[in-house]
Amino acid sequence: MSPELTFLVWSGVLALAQMLIAVIGAQGQVSLPLLVGNREAMPALTGWAGRAQRAHLNMLESLVVFAIAVLVAEMAGRTNPMTALGAALFFWGRLSYALVYLAGVPWLRTLTWAVSVAGIVLVLVQLF
Repeated sequence: MSPELTFLVWSGVLALAQMLIAVIGAQGQVSLPLLVGNREAMPALTGWAGRAQRAHLNMLESLVVFAIAVLVAEMAGRTNPMTALGAALFFWGRLSYALVYLAGVPWLRTLTWAVSVAGIVLVLVQLF
């Protein structure tokens, strides 16, 4: 498997881990019946549970774009050391982002997000 696809798979694992952490945080703040219901009356999550939820949603938004870029690069035969670097930057940036966001560190969170976006850009640039 290519480095790009490997990092894509690990990014999926990270998204799953973030989902589970967000669910654990939500369960700690609201009742289980509210979580298994339709969630129409669910209050906003606060503290680390809210940060976990927001980090997970941000990961899903970014993962879609990253996955498209990596899969197109793979299918078009446009992978190279730059796309591998971009995939690595995305994954490690997203892992750092998740940890820093959970810890509640605002400026570092933005920096780690920018690293992951730079990774996506490196992959996308190789497609043109």
